[in-house]
Amino acid sequence: MRHGQPQGIATRKVSALDMQGWIQDYERSDIGGQPAPPSSLQLAASAGVVVSSNAPRALASVQALRREPTLVDPVFGEAQLPYARWRRPRLSPFTWAAILRILWVCGYSRQVESAAAARQRAAVAARRLQSLTGQEPVLLLGHGWMNRLIGKQLAATGWKRQHSDGSRYWSAAVYRRQ
Repeated sequence: MRHGQPQGIATRKVSALDMQGWIQDYERSDIGGQPAPPSSLQLAASAGVVVSSNAPRALASVQALRREPTLVDPVFGEAQLPYARWRRPRLSPFTWAAILRILWVCGYSRQVESAAAARQRAAVAARRLQSLTGQEPVLLLGHGWMNRLIGKQLAATGWKRQHSDGSRYWSAAVYRRQ
């Protein structure tokens, strides 16, 4: 499951250079007491094990789901976004995030974890989740991009995606072992 929507994140236009500060603010943000949707609460209630990244927005989301994490580990943290040194143009931070994510996938990582390293970390995260599965479901409270990478690793090891409701805040995908 992806975390809830972070609160207090600036939306004014910024340069690619300003994205460094915006990314740091996003990493420190939590969800500001936002309630979890009923569908997320229902899915969380069915989990026997709750796992979370160590990001404040993920931990606050676990709390909004009225659960306690069994495991908190940075291996489940979001794949980092690079930034650039360009002062122009000034765009929405969300537009820059999309552009920088595309550049990151293409190999531009500028002092952050590369896409290849993030895929390797996703493989470790998938193995960790698999090791926690027993007779009860495991809920991961994580992040959009890393959740997708972990899902690909699960699929590569024989797990099948049963359900996905997209990549928006509070969205979830359900995987079952084949």
